[in-house]
Amino acid sequence: MRATAALLEHPGQPFVLTEVDLDEPRPDEVLVRVAGVGICGTDLEFAGFFPTPALLGHEGSGVVERVGAHVTSVRAGDHVAMSFTSCGACALCRTGSPAYCRDFDAVNFSGRRPDGSTAVTHEGREVNAHFLGQSSFAGHVVAPERAVVKIDPSLDLLRAGPFGCGFQTGAGGVLNVLQPRPGSSIAVFGAGAVGVAAIIAASLSGCEVVAAVDVNPAKLEAARGFGATHTVDSSAGAVAEQLAALVPGGFDFVIDTTGREGVLRTAVEALGPLGRAGVIGIGPSESMSFEWRSILNGRTVTGIIAGSSLPQLFLPKLLELNAKGRFPVEKMITYFPFEQINEAVAAVRSGSVGKAVLTF
Repeated sequence: MRATAALLEHPGQPFVLTEVDLDEPRPDEVLVRVAGVGICGTDLEFAGFFPTPALLGHEGSGVVERVGAHVTSVRAGDHVAMSFTSCGACALCRTGSPAYCRDFDAVNFSGRRPDGSTAVTHEGREVNAHFLGQSSFAGHVVAPERAVVKIDPSLDLLRAGPFGCGFQTGAGGVLNVLQPRPGSSIAVFGAGAVGVAAIIAASLSGCEVVAAVDVNPAKLEAARGFGATHTVDSSAGAVAEQLAALVPGGFDFVIDTTGREGVLRTAVEALGPLGRAGVIGIGPSESMSFEWRSILNGRTVTGIIAGSSLPQLFLPKLLELNAKGRFPVEKMITYFPFEQINEAVAAVRSGSVGKAVLTF
């Protein structure tokens, strides 16, 4: 079948709206009509180097239209959010940790199915797709069953897409990994969509001090509305001193969403004894370094992928919290028609929107 898609013809260039051809779903795949898709920083990062022609997008939501013969978890007509995929066979997948699948990179970032094929072609050319299990910058998606999560049809379908990556990543980093006790202190570096999800989760956990750290005053002001008790404008410098003044003995927890070496170093050095740092961000820095004494006294640094979540269990819980008004991420969402994908990307890059969602 044919589908409208935003194709990346060359790394770093604007997306081009065009028509692509999709295979019929295989026995373990589903065909989803996309209703909305969020734009994530990971899309923008990979757009700079992913092999082209490419079809990106990984925060999709929609309605199942067809299922393969072996699919049992969803059927035609079901509303779904889409998330990352995993092999389903390795020890980590089979024990409930698919975010750390031993074949995670191969099945999510190769642009191909595990057998090397692609479900997407354009004018006879094979397209590198299957990005994080979906490649949802398109009106229809062929995705593996493991990448789709059935959701309650009463929920806002357009809003559900970003829960598959950004919101589950930030919230899961707090709720699934760090698990702060009531009265704890946490600093969240980066007050974008992922950071705000972490801030909301920290507030839900009963943290007494929730400090948002960012260079953007508007994002810091917004962070207070999501549960930040304090804000630190890192563009003003002296970040370490500002954090030490908030929690003189050092923070119990920190989360970095920026992927920047200097930021992560500051975050780790802001920890108190037995403090834990969660590293979430994919950013420009290729390496990280610390003064060795900064991780003594029991401090730990933990890498976190997709909030360490099992999406089929975690996403419905987050969506239920959202429906009850306890995870109010809709306040940061700005909707754009799919045809305005490049304008939406520009808005995300400039920081003028918290989370851009494309609608079909």
